[in-house]
This record gives sequence, structure tokens and C-alpha cells, in this order.
Amino acid sequence: MDAQGHLYFANYMVYADEILGAYMEQLGLGAMNPHTAPCLIFTVDIRCEYFSEIAGNGEVNVCVGYARLGNSSADAVFELYNNVSGVLLAEGGLTQVFVDPESRKSMSIPPFFRAGILSQQPELGDN
Repeated sequence: MDAQGHLYFANYMVYADEILGAYMEQLGLGAMNPHTAPCLIFTVDIRCEYFSEIAGNGEVNVCVGYARLGNSSADAVFELYNNVSGVLLAEGGLTQVFVDPESRKSMSIPPFFRAGILSQQPELGDN
């Protein structure tokens, strides 16, 4: 909670990032340990639009997914809702670049991860 009695604005991004990380893990990309991960993921753009406030102790429901899959980058999106009222609190997204851990240069999205995303979001295969 911030000094105004509602959820601190930066926490919206933390919540979205944490849930996106869990979604990525669910899809098979174990990127949390950079020493064993098949790639690094750099966030190169992030945005969030706020619509409504929630008390600092309120429950937030976070929905995440992908809006675009490129060759070496992807756009993830998120929505945060008041879990009690269902009111949309904020929405936004971020652009991820997949990076080779050795060269630190962009690389193709790992095929198994792309397949995992497409299994959950087949509409992205039309991009």
C-alpha cells in the first residue's frame, strides 16, 4: 500500500511479471536460473495503463498471455482485475527478446517454448 491507501503503482508490474514468469515455466521455459536456461530473456519495452484503484490489502487477479510471436521476440500482455468486484484495474504488456546466454545476441524463440505458447494460444500461429 502506498501513502494514498491504495496499491502502489509499481506493484501492478511486479504482479504481472511474476504471473508471466509462472506461465512461462508452465509452458516449459525454465529461464529462472540463467546458468541452466536455454536462453536469457531481456525485457526491452514495458507499458501499463491504469483504470481503477484497489486498496493496498485488496485481492488482485492477474491474467497473462502473448499477443505476438516474432522470430526472436514476443509481446506478452496482462490484465489485472479486482478479484472481488471484477473491475479492470490495469492492462499492459511488454516485449521480450530471447538472447543466447553465451553470445548475448538475440536468438530464435526456442521451438519447444513457441510450441508451448501455440498449444495454449493457437491463434498466434496465424501471425
